[in-house]
Amino acid sequence: MLAEAIHATAGVGVGVFLGSLLGLTIHKRAGRGGTFMLKDSVLFTALVAGMVAWVCFAAFRVILGF
Repeated sequence: MLAEAIHATAGVGVGVFLGSLLGLTIHKRAGRGGTFMLKDSVLFTALVAGMVAWVCFAAFRVILGF
């Protein structure tokens, strides 16, 4: 059941990863700082954001059953 929920919500993690990667890259290149980034890395921060979103949505899918 958990594997099915993870598979069904993979698009959420990928979407958040790509959106975060694009947004944080633009933010960093604009010179607005990067103090909230993990390890001062855009890629690492986007990866963590995508994984957190993926796990949260999979858990919601399992708990709520939608």
